[in-house]
Amino acid sequence: MEAQVAAHSNASYILTLALDPASQDLFDRLRKAHYPPKLNQIAAHLTLFHKLPQTEAVQAYVASAAVQESFTMRVTGLRSLGRGVAYSLHSDELQAIHRQLSTGFAEHLTAQDKQKFWPHVVVQNKASGEEARELKLKLELEFREFDVQATGLQLWRYLGGPWELAATYTFSS
Repeated sequence: MEAQVAAHSNASYILTLALDPASQDLFDRLRKAHYPPKLNQIAAHLTLFHKLPQTEAVQAYVASAAVQESFTMRVTGLRSLGRGVAYSLHSDELQAIHRQLSTGFAEHLTAQDKQKFWPHVVVQNKASGEEARELKLKLELEFREFDVQATGLQLWRYLGGPWELAATYTFSS
């Protein structure tokens, strides 16, 4: 496990799953092409938890969950967000990690983070409903299921729009 920790701030943490570089690049390119430019302040990501307290205990618990091997996830399709589009992912390993983390963070979870977990990567949001429907149809024409690799966990600080990386916990290969 490798941990890189940045300087402390007062923001809450967002926890995401790190992806292999080629998959991250693919989702970043799609997001850059289809997300409204003025609103696109962060890279593509798979969010595990939207708001966790910024404490050393949270960092330690995330680090303990990252002591495992990287694993493969299947990108299974596209999902409408109403005003956007996301790629849906499936992985039993990811569901298990999310359950473990949910248990450890139970007293801190927001209503949003208590909802059913459906792993996804957003490539468009806050567009018009018509733009979102058109993009989903366009992407579905070329879509074939594919695999991506989960490579670690990342804690981010929310900065009112952009995010700042606080720590990366890399899975073993």
